[in-house]
Amino acid sequence: MANQDANQARNDLSLIYEVSKTLATSLDVGKTFREALNYVVHARGWRRAFVLLADNEGVLRGLCSVGLSERERSRMNFRTGEGVVGRVYATGMPIVVPDITQEPLFLNRTGAADLDPGDSIAFIAVPIRAEHRTLGVLTIDCENANRTRLFGDDLQLLKMVSTLMAQSLLLHRSVSAAHDRLQDEARRLHKALAPVHQLDQVVGVSRPMQDVFAQVHQVAPARTTVLLRGESGTGKEVIARAIHNLSPRKDQPFVRVNCAALTESLLESELFGHEKGAFTGAQGQRRGRFELAHGGTLFLDEIGDISASFQAKLLRVLQEREFERVGGSAVVKVDVRLILATNRNLERMVQAGEFRSDLYYRINVVSIHLPPLRERRDDIPAMAVHFLSRFNRENDRALSFTPDAMRVLTSCYWPGNVRELENCVERTATMTTGAAITDLAFPCQDNRCLTQVLHHIDREDAVRPGRLADIPITEIPMAPPRAPEPVAVAPASAVAPAAAADDGKPEGERERLVWAMERCGWVQAKAARLLKITPRQMGYALQKHGIEVRKF
Repeated sequence: MANQDANQARNDLSLIYEVSKTLATSLDVGKTFREALNYVVHARGWRRAFVLLADNEGVLRGLCSVGLSERERSRMNFRTGEGVVGRVYATGMPIVVPDITQEPLFLNRTGAADLDPGDSIAFIAVPIRAEHRTLGVLTIDCENANRTRLFGDDLQLLKMVSTLMAQSLLLHRSVSAAHDRLQDEARRLHKALAPVHQLDQVVGVSRPMQDVFAQVHQVAPARTTVLLRGESGTGKEVIARAIHNLSPRKDQPFVRVNCAALTESLLESELFGHEKGAFTGAQGQRRGRFELAHGGTLFLDEIGDISASFQAKLLRVLQEREFERVGGSAVVKVDVRLILATNRNLERMVQAGEFRSDLYYRINVVSIHLPPLRERRDDIPAMAVHFLSRFNRENDRALSFTPDAMRVLTSCYWPGNVRELENCVERTATMTTGAAITDLAFPCQDNRCLTQVLHHIDREDAVRPGRLADIPITEIPMAPPRAPEPVAVAPASAVAPAAAADDGKPEGERERLVWAMERCGWVQAKAARLLKITPRQMGYALQKHGIEVRKF
């Protein structure tokens, strides 16, 4: 008997040694715990074993197992105090169940009692504890023939294995926490050391504007032609001046021309100049903007609005950097850097024959897109404070924004972009009588927003004719678990029976949706009635095309 006990002690010691080696091979606790379990189960002849660890909410979830199927492993979840496993975790004390069929606390969640119905099965669960707290539970089940087996040695062995697992788990968590801290510190340092670009008179801390600033710093030292693109009011002229100020030509003239504000004849005279007597009223020779900008920068705004005939004249100047004044024959050579801007879709204009393709390729050398204000909402608070500070200086006021007022500004759609934000701040500050601008001070709070009124105007005559199509509205499947009810598809012929003869509706599903929402002041139900579809179909269509519903 003594020799048998000695042999068992040596075997247990060897078993613990192998388990400790296995747990030290990797920081992947799922892998090492499973290998250790597999070794122990086969060495002691047990049937099955599994390890559960507690999550942040105190729920025990299966980490690894030996002898369990995938379906059985998926059911290894216990709440604190639930069943034998939950009781061991709650109390921190081991439990030995000689016969699981006789234990009311045993839930048989993994089907241990169903494998051999005629046999007596024992179940042992020990806590995985470290630093005076329970991290999880280690369990095994084995045969107990004739219900006479004693489990003192098994329990002692499981306690030692669970202690080794607890130390391994603490080491893993400590290394993971240190790794996470290093990663956070690296990200913080990278963010701190990342170059933050700034431009004079331009406020922009958001990622899109930082990308714009980086491009401006990149192209400014060169002589390359720059095309600024973006919606009206995004600050293209300010960016153009920033490019000039950062270039070697900063001490030379910066001349700007709004091409949309002049007729073709006036624009030609304005840009190229004229000779005395070239036309009625030409009392003397006049230098054009190209000559005035010699050595510096010429900014041509709204380049997409010039006529087709003037496009040909401008193309030669861009290619040769020479021209003749109106009414003259002498060739004038200039050294001018060109910066152009437009809010129109030049590619679509080229396809439609409204813009020369050769001129397009000439001006589209370096293209910088200025994002609309709704795509860089992080800049709105700083810009609003900037405009308010300027108002305070000019009017000897000391106004400030309340947090609620700033939330109103950041949630607005701002179709007029920076120009609209500036006007809104100035208008609200002018009409504010107190020391702070609150959310109730804005005109939109009592339906007096000028932009909202603008988008409620019936602009049937303002939409270009000749773009007719009905939108086929299809249902977008909803996410599980509940399937959507079938919604009838509105075919093109059924969306609006009388709409085929309407000259105001654009073609294309997305364009038609935006058109309807703008006509109806971005009221979804009203736009649905205009398109002869249900509000539910309207919601599906807006979601399908990713159309943001504007707030005013």
